[in-house]
Amino acid sequence: MDIKVISIILERLSARYPVVKTQLNHETPFQLLIATIMSAQCTDNQVNKVTQVLFYHYPDAPSLAAAPMDDIKRIIYSTGFYNNKAKNIKACAQKILDDYNGEVPEGLGGLTSLSGVGRKTANVVRSVCFGAQAIVVDTHVHRLSRRLGLSNKKDPVKVEFELMEIIPKSSWNDLSLQFIYLGREICDARKPLCSQCPLYDVCPTGAGGTY
Repeated sequence: MDIKVISIILERLSARYPVVKTQLNHETPFQLLIATIMSAQCTDNQVNKVTQVLFYHYPDAPSLAAAPMDDIKRIIYSTGFYNNKAKNIKACAQKILDDYNGEVPEGLGGLTSLSGVGRKTANVVRSVCFGAQAIVVDTHVHRLSRRLGLSNKKDPVKVEFELMEIIPKSSWNDLSLQFIYLGREICDARKPLCSQCPLYDVCPTGAGGTY
């Protein structure tokens, strides 16, 4: 990938989305962690509706670890895959309580040791709550990376490492969120609005790489 093209992508995304932040509502690292686990195959808006109720009753690791499983399932039912998610978030809360004194670990290894937490979820928490530069590869980031010719990998972890090699580290956090914003607004999976895209002339998928 041409360094000049990468620079153009970063500049235009920063101009269009100068201020970016996660759309998941939270007050603590623990709440963001749980919300991100629940966001799999679910919209942020729906997760926010659910966490408003969940965190009212169980706002931290001790309370959620002690919560009845049936109650957790009932509250998070609308996020989908609620049986597996309920099992993971309760086990996650218990491990944080047992192994980390009730505090969410900051490191990638500690985070990914928790139930239901892969690199994507861990990187969300690390970047938002602990100031680490990390690339979060969700469905939007994966799709845009392929369409823009930044990666041809199918495995999100491989996409993450490829992006880390070509994107300046200082831009990792913002780029992930900017891709998510652009994916939601313009670069839809089925009907991308290519003519409205600020990256149209540098996108080999939408414009044939006319830059």
